[in-house]
Amino acid sequence: MSTSAAKFLPGIAQRTVKTERLTVAYLEAGAGSIPIVLVHGNASSSLFYQDLMLALAAVGRYKVYAPDMRGYGDSELLPVDATRGVRDYSDDLDAFVRALNLPPFHLFGWSLGGNVVMQYAIDHPGLLRSLTLQAAGSPFGYGGTKGAEGTPNWPDYAGSGGGMANPDFVQRIARGDRGSDQNSPRTVMNTFYFKPPFRAPADREEIYLSSLLSTKVTPGNYPGDMTPSSNWPSVAPGTQGVNNALSPKYLNQADFATISDKPPVLWIHGADDQIVADVSLLEFGTLGQLGVVPDWPGSEVFPPQPMKTQLRAVLDKYRANGGQYQEVVLPDCGHSPHIEKAAEVLKLLTEFVDAH
Repeated sequence: MSTSAAKFLPGIAQRTVKTERLTVAYLEAGAGSIPIVLVHGNASSSLFYQDLMLALAAVGRYKVYAPDMRGYGDSELLPVDATRGVRDYSDDLDAFVRALNLPPFHLFGWSLGGNVVMQYAIDHPGLLRSLTLQAAGSPFGYGGTKGAEGTPNWPDYAGSGGGMANPDFVQRIARGDRGSDQNSPRTVMNTFYFKPPFRAPADREEIYLSSLLSTKVTPGNYPGDMTPSSNWPSVAPGTQGVNNALSPKYLNQADFATISDKPPVLWIHGADDQIVADVSLLEFGTLGQLGVVPDWPGSEVFPPQPMKTQLRAVLDKYRANGGQYQEVVLPDCGHSPHIEKAAEVLKLLTEFVDAH
């Protein structure tokens, strides 16, 4: 039995399946005939989805699955080859849905999961009824680019990759810190995953914190390695781990706009997201502009990355090429709309899924 068994809500079942790539732990809810798969973000796991899963299950039409990605939750820990971008994750997802023999399904990705599901749509066409992106990362990676087209700030993509993670935060995850001081994972979660003063109920907060702390801190998983750079801010991507998989050196999803099999897309994001934003407080361009990281070379060289503008540009091209997408911005909401604005997201998602 999983060590996190006490973290499961009534009506949620945890199962495991051995796929051709890895052993995947996943949550399951509902008894309907319409499959929905939920993919979580970085420094989290399927545990963040339980209330959404139960709400979807209560509708009666859906069967909901939420896998833990490699290196998160209770799934197998395997190294991430960052030189493939997020393809290790999207190929794992493909192996998962094939192991369960799922019929055509609806796919929902949050944050990093948004990049994963976009990659799945690029590389594994034919099974998607719809695609929902919630607070999805830029298709041009996290950090190191500028402009709507994702132009690299430096040839070596300095300012992205494994060096973006705060070392203290990483160490606190590794030792399972459940404290409440200013730099604790709990405080980081309540400051950045949600828009303050939003605070989850105490029992849910403990579940979400356990989910965050399930992130496996290893050289091949989180946050990944780094290489020194002569360019500001002196760190460039390595070749392993999740943060390098999100580096624009390896991740460029501009091809999403031209895929031949175009599922309808719903893009939901919070107006006050501090993680994925046009001025993100976790990105070096913003930190340099604010003076947090010294010797910033200026906005001509390294401006804040316009993450939402970049995703919108790709989705606009998707629409111009015959696809369809709907963008919904939720006011007074941070990085986790399905938790902060649960009723609104449930309504948006069920109406979207039922329409397709």
